[in-house]
Amino acid sequence: MRGRLSAAILCLGLLSGGHAWAGLTNTYCERQAVLSAGQQDRLLRFGALIKSELEASGQRLALIARAGLDLRYFGLRYSHAGFSLQMSPNSPWSVRQLYYACDEGRPRIFDQGLAGFVYGADSPDLGYVSVLLLPSEPAAELERAALDDALALALLGQGYSANAYAYSALYQNCNQWVAEMLAAAWAGDAGADGADSARAQAQRWLGEQGYEPSTLKLDFAPLMWATAWLRFVHRDDHPDADLSAHQFRVSMPDSLERFVQRRLPQAQRLEFCHTEQYMLVHRGWMPIAAGCQPADGDRLIPLS
Repeated sequence: MRGRLSAAILCLGLLSGGHAWAGLTNTYCERQAVLSAGQQDRLLRFGALIKSELEASGQRLALIARAGLDLRYFGLRYSHAGFSLQMSPNSPWSVRQLYYACDEGRPRIFDQGLAGFVYGADSPDLGYVSVLLLPSEPAAELERAALDDALALALLGQGYSANAYAYSALYQNCNQWVAEMLAAAWAGDAGADGADSARAQAQRWLGEQGYEPSTLKLDFAPLMWATAWLRFVHRDDHPDADLSAHQFRVSMPDSLERFVQRRLPQAQRLEFCHTEQYMLVHRGWMPIAAGCQPADGDRLIPLS
């Protein structure tokens, strides 16, 4: 499950500015990120900061998400989630995740070091990462599941869609794979049914537990019509009622975090961000202010 990650990790498409959905193009796989030496150094230091906090936590697993794409149109900060594992077969605290392999035209499971994970952000000059630390027992269950190669592959869908409906097995996006891994880890015998696929069992359990995917609302009807021509966006897995309401219900990092917080109130949240001048460590469920603005109690590390 290891390999070289292509420059394009696709989660929810390319969204830009106020016309977010209209910015999603069919040329995502041709994008090449070019970073200056200063930007590379900053991202390496940012990844090292996150790793040091994970080491100091005493935990062996964290649910991690990055702000890889500009989703402000939908009121979202984070686009791509995975599992950061101290005992990763790749390197300590590597992130196990689903990514779309552009050269193969299919989704894959990939173990990626933290430095590479933060490199996946759209903006190298302003970045955010969110980390959830879980209570010991559910964390141990999730660690066993996340390190189980056979299970990870059993939950890997064959069809990729950036806006995959959370309760359909027709397609899958990166965060939907994480949601189904949570279900497989925590359902126990409650999710077992030999008549259903692993994905169907996971989705049934998520529904029974009240998992609510994020709602991506397209306020301008022509944007919904335009999705029919976008390569990584599909509509045939979504309920007619949602399409009529010009919305998609999709697993995103914020819906994963809401589910974990409701199910495990003892879970702890850390949020990290960086600008060109400093890095920030923030603790608690209240998000960092836009622009990576520090608040009382935040730890600020200058990047001089």
